[in-house]
Amino acid sequence: MIDWSDIDSVVGRNWYRLDPDFQARVRRDCPPEDLAWGDATLDAFGDLVGGPIARAADTIDAHPPELVRYDRWANDVGEIAHHPAMLDAKRALWQAGYPSGFAAQAEERGRPTPGVVLGGASYLLAQADTGMVCSLGMTTGVAGLVDAYAPPDVRDDLLAGLRAADVADAVDGSMFLTERDGGSDLGRTVHCSARDLGDGRVEITGEKWFCSNVDGAAIVLLARPEGAPDGPAGLGLYLVPRVLEDGSPNRYAIRRLKQKLGTRSVPTGEVELHGALGYALRASSSPGGTPSSDAGGLGRMMEMVNGSRFGVALMGLGIARRCVAEATAWAYHRQAKGRALVDLPLVREQLVDLQAELEAATALGFECAAAGHHTDGARLRRILVPAAKVRLCRLGVEAASFAVELH
Repeated sequence: MIDWSDIDSVVGRNWYRLDPDFQARVRRDCPPEDLAWGDATLDAFGDLVGGPIARAADTIDAHPPELVRYDRWANDVGEIAHHPAMLDAKRALWQAGYPSGFAAQAEERGRPTPGVVLGGASYLLAQADTGMVCSLGMTTGVAGLVDAYAPPDVRDDLLAGLRAADVADAVDGSMFLTERDGGSDLGRTVHCSARDLGDGRVEITGEKWFCSNVDGAAIVLLARPEGAPDGPAGLGLYLVPRVLEDGSPNRYAIRRLKQKLGTRSVPTGEVELHGALGYALRASSSPGGTPSSDAGGLGRMMEMVNGSRFGVALMGLGIARRCVAEATAWAYHRQAKGRALVDLPLVREQLVDLQAELEAATALGFECAAAGHHTDGARLRRILVPAAKVRLCRLGVEAASFAVELH
């Protein structure tokens, strides 16, 4: 039981210890042999995000990334300038093991990181900075695609950076997937074309309208190979490095950054590709078989979409949890009509209702993380994750509206 009368600000607190319902979920879903480690890992992570990361998020929100289009000699450099608070926060999260899914700790223990710990870290981080969940989670998604489909001579070096345990060796991943016309009708709206150079590389030309984590070192995007049929089946999936092998920048330009209401810590831009060099992300052909085609890239890209959906669901859940915590702390310390807000019957009723909604949402969200415990876990997760994304994201909006009204 949390004594909220002693808490006038949630920033600076350990957000794992401040959340008994989530602690109970960890005890329920963590395998017994992983429980002590999982509890200690999330406790340390709750301390990190509730303190340094939450404080940095306020600074980053006021000073989001900026596009430095030209250098002093008027050369088009297209660099992104980040506030030092952003760089410090990302460094701390990387050193904690978040982007790699605590891979170094898993290797040391000889056991995989439990799903409730992976999901729980994103849930805790989302309470401080959803943009960080977006950008670092994107790096994880790109690493999975590179691991599965990149040419061997490209894959190993990139994976070492995308999954590095030390931030000094780390590189970010990016996804340039949304078109000017929107993100759903991709069979019609993808206007980038890919020309095969015959040496394992392609040249990609066109435009991408909403490019998240725009300054990442490893970019994944969809384009239509020359001669491919219309429609979604003809699309290819490609890996575009930010820097070429000779150290020169790849042939694309950041037109501008988006002015967003949220996720301000992750820079999102509009990009023009002028024959950018890339590599097809395609299934390996069997020895002596027919070389695999670039077509079917949309299907390969969709393999990682459910993971992204779950990350977004946890962002909504984290927002809701932060709002409940802020509203509760406020209600215990704000006076109205000669009493604390929490002593007013209608306020108390609304807080209890919202807490009940949050606990139900937490159960739904972490059931997705625990789906692997079931015999048909992959199928269950495929059904649960989209449902969780819808409900948890809407709850984030509802909880934020209530917290603002209460304040």
